[in-house]
Amino acid sequence: MAERKNETAGGEGASPASAPGPRTTVDGRKPRRTMTGRVVSDKMDKTIVVSVERVTQHRLYGRTVRSTKRFKAHDEANACVIGDSVIIEESRPLSKDKHWNLQRILRKGTGEAVAIQEVEA
Repeated sequence: MAERKNETAGGEGASPASAPGPRTTVDGRKPRRTMTGRVVSDKMDKTIVVSVERVTQHRLYGRTVRSTKRFKAHDEANACVIGDSVIIEESRPLSKDKHWNLQRILRKGTGEAVAIQEVEA
């Protein structure tokens, strides 16, 4: 019985701790989570607010339910404007609410909506 415990604890079958697993990068860390969303605010300096939409099925009724969550992300170059489609990646906490970084701008948006002015006839 004692031989069996030794085999499983530190024998040949055990994998080394430093070997990267199937969900690790080359340097041994987990890959960062990424999300795709639309910029809804760029009024802060070097910060954007990204709205990420999830579409799920209701458990009981089967209806399609859309849920939206807003994330604050760091935009070092202030390159984003309202309406841009972006990819954000998880990072270390940068402030109380901000722990995402701008990874890439997928598509430039049209910018903030412009109010329609009435013209006298």
